[in-house]
Amino acid sequence: MPRTLSISELLKRADLRLTSQTGDVGLTRQIANSEVNRPGLALAGFTARFAHNRIQVLGETEMMYLSSLSSADRLKSIETMLEFGIPCVIITKAIPPPVELATAATRLDTPVLGTSLSTVDFTHQLADYLEAYFAPRTSVHGSLVDVYGIGLLFTGKSGIGKSETALDLVERGHRLVADDIVTIYQMKQGVLIGTGNELLQHYMEIRGIGIIDIPSMFGIRAIRLKKRVEVEVHLVEWDDKVDYERIGLEDKTKTILGVEIPFVMTPIVPGKNITVIAEVIALNHLLKLVGQNPAQDLNRRLVDLMKLRAADSKYLREDFE
Repeated sequence: MPRTLSISELLKRADLRLTSQTGDVGLTRQIANSEVNRPGLALAGFTARFAHNRIQVLGETEMMYLSSLSSADRLKSIETMLEFGIPCVIITKAIPPPVELATAATRLDTPVLGTSLSTVDFTHQLADYLEAYFAPRTSVHGSLVDVYGIGLLFTGKSGIGKSETALDLVERGHRLVADDIVTIYQMKQGVLIGTGNELLQHYMEIRGIGIIDIPSMFGIRAIRLKKRVEVEVHLVEWDDKVDYERIGLEDKTKTILGVEIPFVMTPIVPGKNITVIAEVIALNHLLKLVGQNPAQDLNRRLVDLMKLRAADSKYLREDFE
């Protein structure tokens, strides 16, 4: 079922500074997509390509145009727009709505909202919020930690030690994003963003102890609300029959929401310091981002050394002096 957003929920976004200019009118209306429209041409009478299923934002230019019309023409222009059944109208710069707009909106059950933000700032903030809200998403059982600026997603079977690893990383100065359930959504250009449940986001369950509050225990710097998911670290129990990666020449990937990210399988044995290994995974990924691949560099050096030795051997075989 497609996701929708009610006008009443949109009003709760404090950063958008929204207020209802028409009371409770149309607050149950649903927004069905992330697009925003400036209806200048529709107000002028051209509606052939009017994007009526989007939020309609009226800035200073649109409001000046409406104020230049007579009351009758202004009402006709507004009704032409509202009769398409638009989700809502939002007026920027704290400009009060004309009487004709409030009257027509009440009659057609269309909410009119206002914001004190400028048109440019408001449309950017609204578009960012709607893009994240309507983005494709999924939930993953695991822990997401910001390690040296790299979002590491720890996965594995229940009880393998994901939360304990995340807790140890937090104790070493890294930042927890989410534990147990990580919500991942896809932004434009294939960027995956991870966040946690709003209610349980920065609480953590540690077996044998129970629920702990990370920001209360380690401070506000130990958490962040969201982070790009860049590497999946899959924790598994050591199995002598499995041939684990030893060199790292072949990069493995995992697909989440159609986006490929690096995938590292890390076996666990008693005494193995998974926390330090996690830090190394993050640092190694940073090196790869700037064009350095230790495994490929070593392989290249070995190949060059073998070529050099082969050339020396040939010279010695052919030296009859």
